[in-house]
Amino acid sequence: MSSQTDSSNGALLKVDNLEKHFPIRRGILWEKTVGAVKAVDGVSFEVAEGETLGLVGESGSGKSTTGYCILQLLKPTSGSIVFMGKDLMTLGREELRQMRREMQIVFQDPYASLDPRMTVGAIVGEPLEVHGIGTRRSRTETVRRLLDIVGFNPNFTNRYPHEFSGGQRQRIGVARALALNPKLIVCDEPVSALDVSIQAQILNLLKDLQRDFGLTYLFISHDLAVVRTMSDRIAVMNQGKLVEIGTADQVYHEPRDEYTKTLFAAVPVPDPHRQRERKAERARLRKEGQLATLPESVDGDVATDVSDPRADTTGPAI
Repeated sequence: MSSQTDSSNGALLKVDNLEKHFPIRRGILWEKTVGAVKAVDGVSFEVAEGETLGLVGESGSGKSTTGYCILQLLKPTSGSIVFMGKDLMTLGREELRQMRREMQIVFQDPYASLDPRMTVGAIVGEPLEVHGIGTRRSRTETVRRLLDIVGFNPNFTNRYPHEFSGGQRQRIGVARALALNPKLIVCDEPVSALDVSIQAQILNLLKDLQRDFGLTYLFISHDLAVVRTMSDRIAVMNQGKLVEIGTADQVYHEPRDEYTKTLFAAVPVPDPHRQRERKAERARLRKEGQLATLPESVDGDVATDVSDPRADTTGPAI
């Protein structure tokens, strides 16, 4: 990895003491701030080039907000985000616009993240147009090539998103994220809204793209099985804080933090004997007060983070 594209310590992305607080205001005529929701509170981690870091936690833990702050879709309250050797917090508007060619996002909801008024070709080609890359003809050829790479029929560029299934829409979203040949892609629960059989296809696609294009992923999910399959390392978040980080095998088999242990204890297993053991373990942890806010099944929860401030999830071309 060259020094021109990495931070000083060898990581492509370094997040240090990241905080995002949403103010709580009261009053009708004169509003005043009476507190703050600490959606992200002192989060620090690094991601090496070509690595997949899984960011996992229950709904409302702040994992999606962390991803939006890294991409500067939300302005962090404080902290440092060093990407390719540059602190994104200190960049001006034009500098940040140029840096966004190197970092993209795949949104959670394939139905809400695509503009229904734009054709497939316009959606995938929009990042190229925004950044002034190529001619109109070359952009059309690039769009067709990208759609073919992600397994989507390039002859459908003149159709609209509503004509396709959730899995096909997510392939369109992946193609849009690839349009600028980025180094980092934030995958914000990219398969949680899809059927199980389609989930496997999209996950395999993401793995193949990482291998072929040398991509780096920040993979955000509440599904522990998916995170384990996709990630080299796993970071566990709880109430805006990073409670544990380690290799996928270490976090899965030998978790150190009590919250991580309770998180994995809540996952259902197909073996009835192990399931009974898990239920007994959950009962013990709940009696001790460690499962007070943990749902019965984390693996089946498809809710979005409650700290997510978006009302409209239509994905911008960044």
